[in-house]
Amino acid sequence: MCGIVGIVSHQPVAEALYDSLIHLQHRGQDAAGILTCSSRFYVKQGLGYVREIFAPQDMLQLKGRIGIAHTRYPTAGGNDMADIQPLWIGSPRGIALAHNGNLINYAQLSQAIIQQKHRHLNSSIDSEVLLHLLADGLDAKPYVKEDGEDFFDALCQSIQTIFSRAQGSYSIVSVMIGKGLVAFRDPHGIRPLVFGERCNADGTTDYIVASETTMFYALGFDPMGDVQPGEVIFINHEGHLFRRVVQQKQFTPCVFEYVYFARPDSTLNAVSVYRSRLRMGQNLAHAWRTKYPDVLPDVVIPAPFTSNTAALSFGHELGVRYTEGLYKNPFIGRTFIMPNSQQRSRSVRYKLTPQKTEIKDKKVLILDDSIVRGTTSQEIIKMVREFSAKEIYLVSACPPITHPCFYGVDIPSSDELIAAHMTLEQIRVHLGVDKLLYQDLNDLIEAVTRRGDHAIERPCLACMNGSYITGQLNQEAIQALGKQRMLEKQQ
Repeated sequence: MCGIVGIVSHQPVAEALYDSLIHLQHRGQDAAGILTCSSRFYVKQGLGYVREIFAPQDMLQLKGRIGIAHTRYPTAGGNDMADIQPLWIGSPRGIALAHNGNLINYAQLSQAIIQQKHRHLNSSIDSEVLLHLLADGLDAKPYVKEDGEDFFDALCQSIQTIFSRAQGSYSIVSVMIGKGLVAFRDPHGIRPLVFGERCNADGTTDYIVASETTMFYALGFDPMGDVQPGEVIFINHEGHLFRRVVQQKQFTPCVFEYVYFARPDSTLNAVSVYRSRLRMGQNLAHAWRTKYPDVLPDVVIPAPFTSNTAALSFGHELGVRYTEGLYKNPFIGRTFIMPNSQQRSRSVRYKLTPQKTEIKDKKVLILDDSIVRGTTSQEIIKMVREFSAKEIYLVSACPPITHPCFYGVDIPSSDELIAAHMTLEQIRVHLGVDKLLYQDLNDLIEAVTRRGDHAIERPCLACMNGSYITGQLNQEAIQALGKQRMLEKQQ
């Protein structure tokens, strides 16, 4: 899970790209980069939060009316300067790229690039492989000087080769010197990619492509839907728009985007994230009534902030008071995407402070978006116990996470997943709660797909049911990928 954005404007784009990264900061906290383009590339990158990397003088040096930007949450590769995106290559033409997702056949593709093409890969990330595949595809086509329909045909043919070779999830924004902005999404549409436009007073139109719609309102863009699975979008320097679905397979967007990753004000795949979380809370409340008909909490408390929306509707359905009994320090990062369990555990107490008046002598129901490793949940429960709760119930808006993810979530191995090795009762005892309830898988699917003019056939549920939509992932391959990811995290 990373945040990407590309903008074509009739004004310099550096500040708009910076503002976009601020709105995408929740998607990655480790590194960020901005690349703009005129007759050359202008790049600024760094490790850390967006606000720590870029200074006002950087905006003046990032020239051009076309650009892309990236904020990083590492799920593959290392975490040094060479792994920061956007990445660029000088031939052919000059191509830069930013990527959200993961390739499951990265090792095979990288070896082919090194051994057959005699290319050097300077980073340890799969995004560089995608950059080389795009460059090779264009290099193999006759040179097209114009940036119109003929170039778009060559571009689509090149990206078709990526679709046939690259297995996994990839949403891409790219800029090409002398041509314009390119965006495309893998044929299953696993990771999100949205599209918007801004009509200027002089009749011209600016365009944006991004992981989420979070920055659209602030920058004056109107949402125009999603980049479709297997679709290629090209906007040339004159602002002419070209779109084509090159290859489309079963549409399986990641369900975890709705559970946790995306900001609630986003609309992804024509589905409101906020409304889907309201429905998650409704379905959970109905399940609670069925399983515990004689048990009613005194208060419903969210594990802030991603579970606030589901907790609000859960309390409303049960007729129980919703209260923010855990105060969250907004200056501490998201614990799920911290690099190890020790940091996650320590960060919980830095981040959350229980409010005694809302907890003491009450039957407290804590609703969390998910229970992945159990580290965060265990610390929250300990804190609520310390503030004299009478009973504690834990409810998860997400079903049990039992399998690793190789499509962009930091779950490289089932070894660290609490639900992969414990029964429901064992988890309840381990976490120290009086009652435990997980969302039903079908109820989660229903919550996401109930409303919206969407074409979602079935969300990607690989981390919950082990059904991997791309590639041939047998147990041996899963173990090898998990081992490789764990080694990368230790580097």
